[in-house]
Amino acid sequence: MVEAEGAKAPVKFEFDNFEHGFPEGFGPGGWGHLAYAIGVAFAAFQLVIAAWNVLPTQVVRGVHVGFLILMTFGLVGNFTAKGNAGRAMGWLIGIAGFLCGLYQWIFYADLIARDGDPTRLDLAIGTLLAVLIFEGARRLMGLALPLLCGACMLYWLFGQHLPAPFNHRGYDFAQIIGDLAYGTEGFYGVPIYVSATYIFLFILFGSFLERAGIIRLFTDVSLGLFGGSRGGPAKVALLASGMMGTVSGSGVANVVIVGQFTIPLMIRFGYRRAFAAGVEATASMGGQIMPPVMGAVAFIMAETLGVDYSVVVKAALLPALLYFASAFWMVHLEAGKEGLVGIRRSEIPSAWQALVARWYLVLPLGALVYMLFQGFTPLYAGSIGLALTVMLILGASITLGFSSNTLRYVFWIVLALVVAAISHNGLEIAPVAAFIGVLLLIAAITRGGRATLAACRDSLADSAKSALTVGMACAIVGSIIGMMSQTGAGAAFGDWIITLGDKSLFLALVMTMLLSILLGAGIPTIPTYIITAALAAPALAKLGVALIASHMFAFYYGIMADLSPPVALAALAAAAIAKENPNKIGWEAMRIALAGYLLPFIFVYSPALLLQPGDPMAAELGFYGAVAFAILKALVAIGLSGMVAIGFLFVPLTPLDRVIAGLAALCLLGDFRFSDSTGFILATVCLLRQWRQRPRGVVAAA
Repeated sequence: MVEAEGAKAPVKFEFDNFEHGFPEGFGPGGWGHLAYAIGVAFAAFQLVIAAWNVLPTQVVRGVHVGFLILMTFGLVGNFTAKGNAGRAMGWLIGIAGFLCGLYQWIFYADLIARDGDPTRLDLAIGTLLAVLIFEGARRLMGLALPLLCGACMLYWLFGQHLPAPFNHRGYDFAQIIGDLAYGTEGFYGVPIYVSATYIFLFILFGSFLERAGIIRLFTDVSLGLFGGSRGGPAKVALLASGMMGTVSGSGVANVVIVGQFTIPLMIRFGYRRAFAAGVEATASMGGQIMPPVMGAVAFIMAETLGVDYSVVVKAALLPALLYFASAFWMVHLEAGKEGLVGIRRSEIPSAWQALVARWYLVLPLGALVYMLFQGFTPLYAGSIGLALTVMLILGASITLGFSSNTLRYVFWIVLALVVAAISHNGLEIAPVAAFIGVLLLIAAITRGGRATLAACRDSLADSAKSALTVGMACAIVGSIIGMMSQTGAGAAFGDWIITLGDKSLFLALVMTMLLSILLGAGIPTIPTYIITAALAAPALAKLGVALIASHMFAFYYGIMADLSPPVALAALAAAAIAKENPNKIGWEAMRIALAGYLLPFIFVYSPALLLQPGDPMAAELGFYGAVAFAILKALVAIGLSGMVAIGFLFVPLTPLDRVIAGLAALCLLGDFRFSDSTGFILATVCLLRQWRQRPRGVVAAA
């Protein structure tokens, strides 16, 4: 495997908050051990409620939020306090938050009996919970999201005093706290339900797969497939980060993990520092749109729309593939423009040998995808996928103690037969858990087994730590959902979008795009999607946009905000590795990720790209014909856009060539009479002009 300069040494990242993760470890001394133990307990609780439905959903949500607050204040204290007194204060505040969550469990029956008529103690606990959620979110993510949610709270409290049409009927403090802290449209709404079930489980699933070595597999396969091609190092970054995104679903985390290898590699082979970092930022953010995980938004979207998770995954698949195809095209053109070559064959690992050596690591991911598309719930599929991953990790540690390959083969055959036997009549959690228990006992008495068990325990604690930012974002954004639900503010904004859309759907889409990017500039992707989808998606649906297309539209631009200057958080993470200005990286990333800005408009006007009915071309071409035509249009549009952005195809584009290519792409994105035919004609003119100017011997850009 090629070792890039500086790839071995971990890179330190400085952020204004902990939105993109805490430092390594859990803190100093005994405080760190305390945080570690609570992290393991948090993960164990989540595993139990995922495997067995032992608690009411409101209790699960309450305890989940309690753990989030406890670990948030404890870890922030561990990493920021200057002494033991400050750390103790952080843990005491966290314990108060945990007790607020536990209150839902202890008084569950009483709270149901007095629903809508809270006691003074209920109001006190609810108020404390609100304060801790807001302060915890501030400490994790900075001021932007708490300020936005705080403004919504002020409107909820005092909006009746505003002039029409901005006023509402008025709500007293007790009613607001009751809705926030004890209902299912406030802190304990759909977002926190998804966090307490699907999101945590899939974070754990990704953590165990990483521990098993899947990152190395992805990197070696990417190097073997594309390392030797023109601009190979950049294509390796795109493929490795895209595959990593299927597991982690986290953009900035992908930059941190994969970028330490790929960015120095690209720089070493001639790419400009800003462009190399922009490639990694583009690829890593693309991980959030790549099924099956999709940065956890897929789960929230499925719950919000009331559809099967597989429906969301199917809709997301083609645009995600087109996004990465566009990025491949961009780096291919850049390599041609700059005359960059690939890695020497002698330095490239064999993709086939990498798969032969570690093919089994793909099995849990394959089983997960298969079960999701067979109609199993994400909770069940994730539980089984996680169980299979644990079996592989434990099995690998057990076979290390065997003296011959024959024994190893026998063990794996027996393991496969046992799994087949317990899954003969459908996989059930109880026998799977019992079999894992047996493997745990065997691993505990074999060479290397105890170290593996310790690594699995570390994965539990690390997953709990990784879940904090997403979970707290899901909790605090419930205040906005509750406000819009009670006051009708969301409906009013939707009416404004509808009024605008009656004149021009394109303008309504542009306003939704700007809203998503502006929100995403200050807050994480998940709350950006939740807020924009609640405000604008229903209105777009009333304008004739397919409902899932309107949600995907909001989701895509929330992600693009992390690539768009001046914030561009993915670029900020890449800057630390590339040693380049984050704004330069952000502008390069916007150029490389141009498809991410164009695809939402394409699939709104051509819903066949999302495998949805209602495409205008379906009447003439049939459903699958409309899908093929939508893919063709998208490929041509992003191909032309890449030529405009990079300024190269066979030879550098003249200003006139760029104008023709740009107009052709706009026509293919539009929805007016003869727009498609005009776009294809202009595209043909541009390609012919480039073909005539090509140097002798050049047959194709590929």
